Amino acid sequence: MLHNTKTQRKPNIRISQSDYERLSALASTFAARNPEASDELLAELERARVVADGWVSAGTVRMGSTVTFKPDTGDRKTVRLVYPGDADISEGKVSILTPIGTALIGLSAGQSITWTARDGRRHEFLVLAVSQPAPEGDTADRLAPVSPAVAESL
Repeated sequence: MLHNTKTQRKPNIRISQSDYERLSALASTFAARNPEASDELLAELERARVVADGWVSAGTVRMGSTVTFKPDTGDRKTVRLVYPGDADISEGKVSILTPIGTALIGLSAGQSITWTARDGRRHEFLVLAVSQPAPEGDTADRLAPVSPAVAESL
């Protein structure tokens, strides 16, 4: 009997041109200090579809996005994806240079990804919702929730 040994592929991701440029420069800057994090980020950037800044939907994780996701290890979590200097886990601000931060970039609500923690363990999470910071002068974040069909299955 044949066994299905399907290899799980990473989901398609989109990254804006400006995020791509900033993150490429960041990865290059950190290459000597943290080569593993730099390499992981560069690998994600390499597989991403880079699009014009205005062509990334509100439901796509970019720098500054707030993301609610359901990890395989427990309850829902909500974090904001930030640059290393702004990271503060006690405030829910996760650096792009962490394994989970790198896994989040470019995903959309409803997508899941398997990622490897620093201790070598593999994890998976499902993105439930993504919101973007409000533009200057606007008071509300723009929210893009997961589809009702996915929400019902949770």
